[in-house]
Amino acid sequence: MPAPEFHALAASTRRVLLCLDVQVGVLSDPPLGVPSSHALRENIALVLARARAAQHPPLIIHVRNTGDFGELDEPHTPGWQLAHTPLPHEPVIDKRKNNAFAGTKLGELISPDAEVVIVGLQSDFSVRATCSAALGRGNEVLMIRGAHGTYDRLEVLYGGGVTGAAQIEAEIEGELEEAGVNLLDMNDLGAIFDDR
Repeated sequence: MPAPEFHALAASTRRVLLCLDVQVGVLSDPPLGVPSSHALRENIALVLARARAAQHPPLIIHVRNTGDFGELDEPHTPGWQLAHTPLPHEPVIDKRKNNAFAGTKLGELISPDAEVVIVGLQSDFSVRATCSAALGRGNEVLMIRGAHGTYDRLEVLYGGGVTGAAQIEAEIEGELEEAGVNLLDMNDLGAIFDDR
């Protein structure tokens, strides 16, 4: 449960960096981790560093997926751990559903008029669902190319085959941009957390 000081911080900021499922397991080397795990580790670390170094830093919230027994993100296993250590004033929220707002206190920490930058895993599950939920709440949502990722998908219908992670990530970007998400690149990072 978020501590009272987190609620005070949430009330004082209209900018949020939401780090979704940025956990050791999915960011380990393939095939255990996603195909782009190496680049994602670096890019998300850079996003986090820029946010923390901003003159007026956003509220940084770490969301950790809680998997079932035997899964990569089974609670209290190495793969479940966050890949980047939160600072003491950065809340950590555990979730069990793709939409990070569902069944958590996240909605209490993020004001409906806040601008939310979303990075993390997996593009076609938690990232898509949480971006959609944030848009539905009235938040302005920003997503950064190169700071979200997923696994290749084994197709079971229409002849089978495999859809590569990069193609899935691009499709999700297009879908979310059409829905109202602002899509940015890593080279836009300098301006994202600056006062505008």
